[in-house]
Amino acid sequence: MNKKAARLGWLFASPYLIYTLIFFVIPMVWAAFLAFTNWNIISPEYEFVGFRNFMEALTSDTVKAAFFVTYKFMLMFVPIVIAGSLFLAYLIHSLPRLKGLFSVGYFLPYLASGVAASVVINGILSYNSPFNEKLREFGLDVDWLGSPVLAPLVIALMMAWKFVGYYALLFLSGLESIPKEIYESAAIDGAVGWKRFWYITIPMLYPSFYTVTILAVGLMFGIFTEPYVLTGGGPDNATHTWQLEIYNQAFEKLNAGYGTAIAVINSVVTFLSIFVFKKVLEKWGERHGWE
Repeated sequence: MNKKAARLGWLFASPYLIYTLIFFVIPMVWAAFLAFTNWNIISPEYEFVGFRNFMEALTSDTVKAAFFVTYKFMLMFVPIVIAGSLFLAYLIHSLPRLKGLFSVGYFLPYLASGVAASVVINGILSYNSPFNEKLREFGLDVDWLGSPVLAPLVIALMMAWKFVGYYALLFLSGLESIPKEIYESAAIDGAVGWKRFWYITIPMLYPSFYTVTILAVGLMFGIFTEPYVLTGGGPDNATHTWQLEIYNQAFEKLNAGYGTAIAVINSVVTFLSIFVFKKVLEKWGERHGWE
């Protein structure tokens, strides 16, 4: 019976395992090999170049720009999306009825196509759009997508709009799981209003904060659609991300080996960044009794 149950388990798990093997494991191994070659994505011929691709990437100005732009996006996006999703979750949690309807409504932007949303934003905020022409009539000459300061902010706000409803569901589940007895006991001790929110709600939401923060940080290393459609990485590489650099090198310039090396570096940076955030969050959780 144990052998039969094991075979049945492997049978049910096989579709996911096969999918993982074909679309993750094999490409990962192939990419690790290509990173040490000069393959141009077209020719069947390529040479083993050792660590030359990595050395070139580490001294590249565009790769350095992608590195700093990612953390710039992170500094803008993560606080905005956490604050926005927490506020939204608290708002839905306080509703007397129709919580499910409002939850679904706020989740819909997450399902919207990133390309479609970027095209709409581009049409609204482009320099010669009717919106900007109207602003210029009032003396406000703003180049939203042509400014190195405003362009990253526009993309960060756009992505926050897309993900705030999704992350709000995670916070909402955390709020729903907090026992009411804790609030009642705190009220007896005089913890009401802001004190109740800061000293009870926030620490009790640690699992939700942990999940949302890790997801938001990881997302910043995979940004592609929004800067590609809106700015193309400009102006002055102000929105040039890792994925844009990989795409440009591998598919525009046909330097697949070099582009793969950048992808490997991106993976290492992503892992180390998430690891640091993970440790910081775990320390914060331990101070509030979470093991």
